[in-house]
Amino acid sequence: MNLKNNILLEALPKHIAIIMDGNGRWAKQKGMLRAFGHENGTKSVRQVVEASAELGVPNLTLYAFSTENWKRPKLEVKTLMKLLISSLKKEIKTLQDNDIKLAAIGNLNLLPNTVYKELHEVMEATKNNTRMTLTLALSYGSREELLNTVKEISNKVKNNIISPEAIDESIINKHLYTQNLPDVDLLIRTSGEQRISNFLLWQIAYAELYFTDTLWPDFTKQDLYKAIIEYQKRERRFGKTSEQLS
Repeated sequence: MNLKNNILLEALPKHIAIIMDGNGRWAKQKGMLRAFGHENGTKSVRQVVEASAELGVPNLTLYAFSTENWKRPKLEVKTLMKLLISSLKKEIKTLQDNDIKLAAIGNLNLLPNTVYKELHEVMEATKNNTRMTLTLALSYGSREELLNTVKEISNKVKNNIISPEAIDESIINKHLYTQNLPDVDLLIRTSGEQRISNFLLWQIAYAELYFTDTLWPDFTKQDLYKAIIEYQKRERRFGKTSEQLS
């Protein structure tokens, strides 16, 4: 049975964020190197991106590489960066054919020049696409993002560009990497781990959290549909009572 038929299209999340976890364990279970898991994980990325666009989800953010991931073995980091370049080159046609805009958040200056160049070329080529925004979180850490935001706002206060009294949530939002994105409605994490791992801490304040034991390379369109159906069953109260919503 195709779970897609059970999804209420009028109640789709406006922003889905995914922590794509379990590539290494998937490879280990098969007696392969971790790189094999990362390579197979790109197939799941394609499925999820296509499924989200087909449904009409306007924003999808994928946690592709964290600030902490730089601490991994050099060979694995190098492999991930090579994979990122080849994926961007391969997927540009898919992005264009599906009218998907590519964006990126994080400390992008830390990326190797070849990756940075390829990333910006694809972002530039897709900047006018309007069906969906696919955001890659690369060299991303939420605490670093918030720290940078505090510094930027403090500097503007110091230079009398913003008054302390004017600082509110909207001012903070305008200084985050995600300033052009709405808050996250649904956060998905694969592989059975149940933690946030320094991902979009401000933006998931009222997100519904969905954890699945499925390892990322095994995650399919049907798994995405299952997560969205679960999301649509939940009552989102934003601090109010059920009676206030009815």
